[in-house]
Amino acid sequence: MDKVEVVVAHAERVTLRLGDTFMKIDADQARIAVEVQAMAMAPVPTPEVRWHQPPVLAIAAMPGTALGVLGAPSTASAAAWAAAGAAIRRLHEAPLPPWPGRRLDDIVAELDRECEWLVSTGTLPADLVTRNREVAEAALRPWTPAFIHGDLQITHVFVDGDEFRGIIDWSEAARGDAMFDLAILTLGHEERLDDVLAGYGTDVDRDVIRAWWSVRSLSATRWLAEHGFDPSAPGCEVDVLKARM
Repeated sequence: MDKVEVVVAHAERVTLRLGDTFMKIDADQARIAVEVQAMAMAPVPTPEVRWHQPPVLAIAAMPGTALGVLGAPSTASAAAWAAAGAAIRRLHEAPLPPWPGRRLDDIVAELDRECEWLVSTGTLPADLVTRNREVAEAALRPWTPAFIHGDLQITHVFVDGDEFRGIIDWSEAARGDAMFDLAILTLGHEERLDDVLAGYGTDVDRDVIRAWWSVRSLSATRWLAEHGFDPSAPGCEVDVLKARM
């Protein structure tokens, strides 16, 4: 061990790597507590907790490699994506966590607030925002709560060859819509949805998944830009929105 690697750094949290240990420093101690409890409950492999001293959580590196990154083609096999889908199904069928998730009314209010900001500031064209707000409506309906990861980005799912190895970053885990997890995993990788569903099962509404792509991309664009990320990079959130036109 000869250096400290900064993995993620913004105003809300910082993740550092020292050898095979990751240290997460979070301004919201309740979020770290949720992460620890969610990993203990999840019926899928999660990182080993080495120690937890608020506001810091130290976890072991997850074996394998991430399914891919947003904005670039995934080199993982179709079998690996299917294995991830099967693991996510196990999570969604597990007993619910004791804490609630986000209320539908709050999601709708945030979405409308962000849409207004995107148009009023000229960040995105009004027709692009309007079309995606229409698409988003399919996701904004009552759902049967499932145990969801809540931030199932492609970089949070690890595989080794064709084998699923585990899932990291559980701070957003809660009760929620199972289709939201499937949407976040395949955001910007629509071509991999069939592979995921081969493992997850096909009893899903693809229109709802597509709708969550729009919800996520509209809602996250301002936050990403304000925290040092580029939602307009090729293959990222703005391209996801354009694909719905």
